[in-house]
Amino acid sequence: MTENQGSKPIPGAPSSVPPPVEEPTAPREPLPPKDDQTGPETVSPTGQPTGADQARKAQSGAYLTTAQGARLYDTDHSLKAGPRGPVLLQDHHLREKITHFDHERIPERVVHARGAAAHGVFRGYGSAAKICKAAFLAKDVETPVFVRFSTVLGSRGSADTVRDTRGFATKFYTEEGVFDLVGNNIPVFFIQDAIKFPDIIHAGKPHPDREIPQAQSAHDTFWDFVTLHSEATHHTLWNMSDRGIPRSYRTMEGFGVHTFRLVDAAGATTLVKFHWKPKLGVHSQVWEEAQIAGGVDPDFHRRDLADAIEAGAYPQWELGVQTFPDTPEQMFQGIDLLDPTKIVPEELAPVQPIGLMTLDSNPSNFFAETEQVAFHVGNMVPGIDVTNDPLLQGRLFSYLDTQLTRLGGPNFPQLPINRTHAPVNDMLRDGMHQTAVHRGVAPYRPNSLDGGCPFLAGADNSAFVEVPAEVAASRKVREAPESFDDHFSQPRLFWLSMSPVEREHIIAAYTFELGKCYEQAVKERALKVLARIDPQLCEQVATGLGLPAPEPDGPLADPEPSPALSQVGRVWPLDGRVIGIVADENADLDGVRAVRDAVQGAGMVPLVIAPAGGVLDADGDPVTVQRTYATARSIEFDAVLLAGAPGAGADAIGARDAKAGAAGPATDPRVVLLLNEAYRHAKAIGTWAGGDRVLAAAGVPQDAPGVVNGGTGSEVLEDVKQLLGAHRVWARFPATV
Repeated sequence: MTENQGSKPIPGAPSSVPPPVEEPTAPREPLPPKDDQTGPETVSPTGQPTGADQARKAQSGAYLTTAQGARLYDTDHSLKAGPRGPVLLQDHHLREKITHFDHERIPERVVHARGAAAHGVFRGYGSAAKICKAAFLAKDVETPVFVRFSTVLGSRGSADTVRDTRGFATKFYTEEGVFDLVGNNIPVFFIQDAIKFPDIIHAGKPHPDREIPQAQSAHDTFWDFVTLHSEATHHTLWNMSDRGIPRSYRTMEGFGVHTFRLVDAAGATTLVKFHWKPKLGVHSQVWEEAQIAGGVDPDFHRRDLADAIEAGAYPQWELGVQTFPDTPEQMFQGIDLLDPTKIVPEELAPVQPIGLMTLDSNPSNFFAETEQVAFHVGNMVPGIDVTNDPLLQGRLFSYLDTQLTRLGGPNFPQLPINRTHAPVNDMLRDGMHQTAVHRGVAPYRPNSLDGGCPFLAGADNSAFVEVPAEVAASRKVREAPESFDDHFSQPRLFWLSMSPVEREHIIAAYTFELGKCYEQAVKERALKVLARIDPQLCEQVATGLGLPAPEPDGPLADPEPSPALSQVGRVWPLDGRVIGIVADENADLDGVRAVRDAVQGAGMVPLVIAPAGGVLDADGDPVTVQRTYATARSIEFDAVLLAGAPGAGADAIGARDAKAGAAGPATDPRVVLLLNEAYRHAKAIGTWAGGDRVLAAAGVPQDAPGVVNGGTGSEVLEDVKQLLGAHRVWARFPATV
């Protein structure tokens, strides 16, 4: 919609200017981007600010041209020998247009192919200065960032809301060079050594004979691997929890996964784990929502991120660190800090905030930015270094290697989205897609012909100097340290830290995923793994699979639960929440207007749902309709409000919309479905002006937790806002474990 709804535009307009009904014919320059969009900073391929307007990188001119700038008079007809004759080989425009089209696609990422991204800014708090000399962490230093969120297993065309690990990769364009923090929304990984990464991905990807199932782990090869490889148990449990199906990228925690080493100005070192804490809290979908979204809106997460930014509800995360002494053992409270399958509970090492990231602009071109951005854990700046985590060590090789294939050669750092904002003098020359025009005759050191340039920097000139860590003299082995052998105490810690409703969701996830496996042996082996986590978890999943629950083949750990791991029990801000308001021409439209304005005033997004598109009360103060009964579905809304008892829509015909069923003159079955789903998914529901009459038809008890009846629309909204702070009405889900 392009119409204003109250004081702010509703997000989703495809263009910066509303289009006319008829095709425009008067020549004009290309339209500017929308207000919420931006592109990469205009720096040169060697990191020099150009001062150029970003439009200089975009198409220009009012007329269609060839790639060389020659204007064209026709692009609908090939050059032929007469109207019915053969196409002529000399048609240079046809050949250029088709050739470029044939090569538009580049290889998609092997993992993290499905992604969405945004531009933003990071502001340092200065609190990290005592442990890290990186300039971008200094107090009030603002650093441009580009963040890409993604799923791991699916292809570029897969759905957003599958159960999967999510990538959370951040590119900091610092004054000292690019720093990439390439993490996930889960703080541990399936494997402890990078040499096994091809194995876990091959197991999780679709079966190679049929190329199914797409973007999911509910199949035999995945469970075959993780049940034979018990170090995967911890990550698998996180994936089966609500963390595997986030409500939004905006409500998703991020983790650096590995332990890194920070260096202060005096050269002292500290070991840290990085955390991104969303200001909106951590929130997930329930499984049915994720399944519905995969069908009705497979772009759910990328749309949510883009719409929130366009609506001005800028998502924010605090960057924090857990700190540990850099001892020779690299252990903390008995936890091996080099083991990427382990966490350190926040109760043992609190997360200390060191900066705030705000995403405030959408990309102006998905391919040029989101698809071509290239991250690398080896992109570091002075003050940040790696450790000997064997998974991290392998990633240092893998990222550079994969970009050569995806982006066509070694010059991918020169793509606008990848360009550093620091000066570059790297002596690297030539190669595919070289866009820098180098000068001088001596790309080597030492030299005198170029005046000795480039020169080496010292630590006092912000040189990156590796920490001179001791490398133990030892024999060459293909082994893991003994401390890596504990694969079950931390999964049990995670299970014991979950609230009852979260445990129910984990049981359901394991039951569903294993129920999709064909081989009985795989299911039985998985139950043996679950028995080592918790007998009740194992018993409940076994019941769902129709199998006996095995006894654990080893002692159960007795860890102290970590309340910080649970997503339930706290109150969070309402920014960017989406409120559906159901109304028709006979509804309390004054109440709808008041609620709409109040929702926007609270930093949320109101979407009016009506029988048909257009406006309500066209002769008065029009209320713009954003969704119809045919296009609305509960997954989009954090709460649903009902302004009266709307009748059936004119399109409530089963043959036209199966959701309408056999509609009568009373409530439209699609409104009933909307309310029924919202109730089942534990969302707040509010009604006024007689809307309570529709609740009975939807099977929604008026006295149920989270159901608000009566009063005015504004009064109902105030009660609903209180409920929204907890994300869901958890009391509506009785738990047995």
